[in-house]
Amino acid sequence: MPREFSQADLEAYLDEALTTADMAEIETVLRHDAELLSRLHAIHGRRDAGIHSLGEIWRSQRISCVDRETLGNYLLNVLEPDHHSYVSFHLEHIGCRYCLANLEDLKSRQSELSRAEQRQQRYFQSSAGLLKNAR
Repeated sequence: MPREFSQADLEAYLDEALTTADMAEIETVLRHDAELLSRLHAIHGRRDAGIHSLGEIWRSQRISCVDRETLGNYLLNVLEPDHHSYVSFHLEHIGCRYCLANLEDLKSRQSELSRAEQRQQRYFQSSAGLLKNAR
């Protein structure tokens, strides 16, 4: 039996703010559950009419999300313990797709910079002997 989805789950589904597993679960159930589909249509209609819940506003404005600088500090492990715990909770338990995407982008940039630094160091080391001999 499929689990019962809350209003917040369905609102987050429309915002594409759920984890991919939760999105897939709702999509699967929607194919066979007319009542769930009608609930989703009602939420969508309410949004079109300009009626929004507090949760919708919270998600759409990403009030609980952290900025890229904070995510960078999180990667460097230089945040205060309480702030680090909050960011970890937001990423790992809430599973915020926006922040996870930003974190992945920062990780890829960090590894690109690391490779560039290694390459620069190898060039320097390989040419250091040549510079001494040129004198």
